Amino acid sequence: MKKIVLVYWSGSGNTEIMAQAIQRGIESAGQSVDVFRVDSVDAGQIKKYDAILFGCPAMGAEVLEESEFEPFFTGIEGDLKEKQIGLFGSYGWGDGEWMRDWEKRVVMAGAHLFEEGLMVNEKPEAAQEQICETYGGRFAKSNQ
Repeated sequence: MKKIVLVYWSGSGNTEIMAQAIQRGIESAGQSVDVFRVDSVDAGQIKKYDAILFGCPAMGAEVLEESEFEPFFTGIEGDLKEKQIGLFGSYGWGDGEWMRDWEKRVVMAGAHLFEEGLMVNEKPEAAQEQICETYGGRFAKSNQ
């Protein structure tokens, strides 16, 4: 089995709810996952993982959170080659441009993008949490 890690940033708690649901999905599929808030991990720790899930909401003009998450992601971007990467996050406006831009960055880094990025508008309700769990389960199964 591949080693999986989930790293996220959440301001309002919406992306954290998504992260928890994705974690449940991974664990329900029989895999283990290490989960970190972006401010509690460094890029060096992440290099040892084979598969990485990143979570960050859309901020401002549909960009990644700029003070913690963007610098972290920029710092690790060069180490993503050949790794499987899943992306997720919440948003409150726009049409998902931040996610499409993020997906392009992952592909340009030489990583294997897992499906399309998972987006939830505002706070995840029970149905969206189930979608997140299912996403986590598919990610786990693709990394056995």
